[in-house]
Amino acid sequence: MSTQSLTRDEAIRRLLSIEAEIRRLGVRRLALFGSVLRNEARADSDVDLLVEFIPSEKTFDRFMALADLLEETLGHPVEVVTTEALSPYIGPHILAEATDVLRAA
Repeated sequence: MSTQSLTRDEAIRRLLSIEAEIRRLGVRRLALFGSVLRNEARADSDVDLLVEFIPSEKTFDRFMALADLLEETLGHPVEVVTTEALSPYIGPHILAEATDVLRAA
């Protein structure tokens, strides 16, 4: 993993560079939130991502493949959460902050 912090712009650039691979895994929408989005990340920060799968494409294997692909591409640990798994307590805050990198197609 990287020893440098990741900026919002660099994270978005890297994610867009693998859009086709992400879409092949059944991803409808991918959004960034948290410290990287706010440009407050440190070298040891993870990258927080909100994902929405096409319902018929959502499997555990695809979720894990996506997490692996994102970590490899971003060079940092990732925390991937699905829209369905959002807590009723923190979910509204995440949804308010999340910025789409890949919009629902």
